[in-house]
Amino acid sequence: MNAEELKKLEATLWQAADNLRANSDLKSSEYSTPVLGLIFLRFADNKYSQYEDEINNEYNQLKGTRREKPIHEIAIEKCGFYLPKKARYEYLLNLAEEEDVAKAIKDAMAVIEKYKPELRDILPKDEYSRLVRNPEYREMPAQLLKTFYDIPKDASGDMFGQIYEYFLGNFAIAEGQGGGEFFTPRSVVRLMVEIIEPHNGTVFDPACGSGGMFVQSAKFIESHRAMQENGEIDLFIYGQEKTMETVKLAKMNIAVNGLRGDIRQSNTYYEDPFDSFEKFDYVLANPPFNVDDVNLSRVENDRRFNTYGVPRNKSGAKKKDKGTESVPNGNYLWINLFATSLKPTGRAALVMANSASDARHSEADIRKNLIDNNLIYAMLTLPSNMFYTVTLPATLWFFDRAKTNDRVLFIDARNIFTQIDRAHREFSEEQIQDIAIISRLHRGDRESFIRLVDSYFEKGFECLFEHRENLADASKSIAKLLKEYKEKDIPDCCLVLGKIDELGKAFRTYQAEGSISNIEEMNHWQKELSNQCAPLFAELHAFLKTIDTRVRHVVKENGKDKNIKELKSKLDELYKEATEAECFFKHVIWLQDRFPEAKYEDVTGLCKVASQKVIEEHDYSLNPGRYVGVVIEEDGKTEEEFITEILGLNEELSRLNAEARELEKAIYHNINQIAGEE
Repeated sequence: MNAEELKKLEATLWQAADNLRANSDLKSSEYSTPVLGLIFLRFADNKYSQYEDEINNEYNQLKGTRREKPIHEIAIEKCGFYLPKKARYEYLLNLAEEEDVAKAIKDAMAVIEKYKPELRDILPKDEYSRLVRNPEYREMPAQLLKTFYDIPKDASGDMFGQIYEYFLGNFAIAEGQGGGEFFTPRSVVRLMVEIIEPHNGTVFDPACGSGGMFVQSAKFIESHRAMQENGEIDLFIYGQEKTMETVKLAKMNIAVNGLRGDIRQSNTYYEDPFDSFEKFDYVLANPPFNVDDVNLSRVENDRRFNTYGVPRNKSGAKKKDKGTESVPNGNYLWINLFATSLKPTGRAALVMANSASDARHSEADIRKNLIDNNLIYAMLTLPSNMFYTVTLPATLWFFDRAKTNDRVLFIDARNIFTQIDRAHREFSEEQIQDIAIISRLHRGDRESFIRLVDSYFEKGFECLFEHRENLADASKSIAKLLKEYKEKDIPDCCLVLGKIDELGKAFRTYQAEGSISNIEEMNHWQKELSNQCAPLFAELHAFLKTIDTRVRHVVKENGKDKNIKELKSKLDELYKEATEAECFFKHVIWLQDRFPEAKYEDVTGLCKVASQKVIEEHDYSLNPGRYVGVVIEEDGKTEEEFITEILGLNEELSRLNAEARELEKAIYHNINQIAGEE
């Protein structure tokens, strides 16, 4: 199942489940848990099915021998679950109408918990009975079972994780601010993980929410498994979360993704169940921002929070009674906690309100101590509207206790994003890699830069070669249709196809002669190759624009003819394919323009490395905008070129206005005909 198919499946499942919610009086917060419970149940059944033959074979082979084992022990060794018949998804799905489906689901989850102790009292066993208390909703559990049966039998744990997180995100949107407390957008977490690069070990999230940080850490290790010596994932996670309902979500989420760990309910300000001081290899979190009701007397003597200074009210503020004074802002309690939870070689990434980067008074003193102790590795400003339920602008903080220099990397990523709807943005996978490579270059990892550019070439040429075949076929069909409508001077695609073939030949030469062992040589080859891409796409777009002009003329003359719809459909597909192929080459050019030598350098408006002395000169501010500067864009056009372009745009505007006036007349005429006034 590819990404597009998965997206369609997610949307279909959400629509079906949300339609049921719309027909009940349940809030999203009440409805989310049973839905997520059934997603988990479907996962457990799918996973068990993959191992079922192996489990049964071993059971039968050992039966009657001295090595005989109960089948549930064999099942747990093989896949982590044991599912007797009454816990199987199809058994529940095919229950007779008179059966109590809610009770059957509860029994199924109870037996899963029985053989998987870490899920005991976690699965939502009683939620389904609550759904059917109202006779109107009696069919809801059965309908939900049917909805999630559409998830393919061969769905992997990763696919389930994506579906799971998709539902979490949608519930966050539906519920608003409260519902979003547990959800951090996946693309933000992915970027955090790509920069701190957790290669096995222990990961701590003291505000773990639904466990998304842990899932993305495991995915990072999985994607880089080939580079590991033993190729195995050795990750153990520790999480804390204040509300029990969210703890349950996190435990189900890590079970869905096959992770090992320990997640506990606790108030991180006042409880330390894991004795976290200098304990973890990695810390990842998106803590609550700007909390102002933390009791000062309960945290000021805790070494997790006081090692670099405790935030206090500024001098002269009205004193509160002993024991009731609160911390003015909890942001620096979290920042302290991340710094103190790391081993001497540990790294951390956290989401924090922008205001913390320049906070004054006692918070400025803490920030100075962190900088003087050389703990801050990087600061990254996020674009606005990245989060579903908060509008506050945010910054990512990165710690590295093993730093060997006194410099801090500043990245301003406010202009790097993909708009997903009117109110929300995200990072594409390529944007995540483009930003993360800045950190890797800063660490001196030039090979990763070459590999990233190489991967863009691979994907880009794969799209381009596929586009070549479709372009050749579609051009013939379009030319034939245009001729039927007496169009003249129909453009020939042979020139464009020839240029694609030339570029393909250059790519194959690059593949044959390039060597990752020689960075300078590879960088030279890659730049030579990318220099040949721009002319090709200019030619391709010119060809498609010419075709488009001919099609528009035919549409204007012939209206809604069936063949015209086919013509437009083919052209739209060609535009889409060309854009997809060009996208990868644009990322290559973006990287090569900013880092032409395949090594780190400061880029105005994007990134800057600053020493402690420079940071001191800026009053210990950690706001990337104060260091990276601003780019004043130049378009490189002469006055004559600029005027020509403006006149061309004005001509296009006049044409569109004329079309609009014609449409306005047609609409006016049609309405009058309907009303019988003409």
